Amino acid sequence: MPLSYTSLSDKRILLTGGTTGIGRATLALLIDQGARVLTFGRDERHLVDALRSVESGPGRAIGLAADIATREGVETMFEAVDARLGGLDILVACAALGAQPIHEMAEENWRYVIDTNLVGYMACARAAMKRFGPDGGHLLFVGSISSEIKAAGESVYSATKAGIQAFAETLRKEVADRGIRVAVIQPGSVDTDMQTCSEDEKREAVASQEMLQAEEIAEAILFVLTRSPSANVVNLRIEPLLQKTS
Repeated sequence: MPLSYTSLSDKRILLTGGTTGIGRATLALLIDQGARVLTFGRDERHLVDALRSVESGPGRAIGLAADIATREGVETMFEAVDARLGGLDILVACAALGAQPIHEMAEENWRYVIDTNLVGYMACARAAMKRFGPDGGHLLFVGSISSEIKAAGESVYSATKAGIQAFAETLRKEVADRGIRVAVIQPGSVDTDMQTCSEDEKREAVASQEMLQAEEIAEAILFVLTRSPSANVVNLRIEPLLQKTS
């Protein structure tokens, strides 16, 4: 029997954080596959630029400015999902912030990171599942190997990514009988705006195989989303060849 794959043509997809980094690279691939994508970001300029970059693709991109860290932002996103997409087939949760060690951050700042990186993912997952049809849907969360390596300096960030990992693996068992697949991509070091090093340093790290390009993570996301309906890629960990682990 030949293998079957899931076509993304005309699929209704909510992509969080699709204006920069991994999210923007993912937006390009989804549009190239003919998907109908609603994406958002906090920065209107990045949003406009990202949407313009995919105008010629076979799919269709819609965007709005919203903040996943707030209840109002999530409600705004899903009101747009209802009005512009008329339902949902896939959620790709990619919006995230970096952080410093908790003792080096103001109270409101580390709480905001948690609301963005973890609470926002959970809120979007809950709202997405309400909009999946009778055939189910797909939840894909971009996590991090930080949940595994627990490097110094990443106490807040690692906590949010470990939370995503535990949430996704548990949720999968709760909703599989509804035809809902749940997956986590765990990237290592990636050339994105979240990196604190300079652009030259990032290029050198990519060239020396110490850092991945965002497009490589987007390709991994595409792989997970296009498996057959009976296959659930639960975790996919992708690192540069010379990933630093401490």
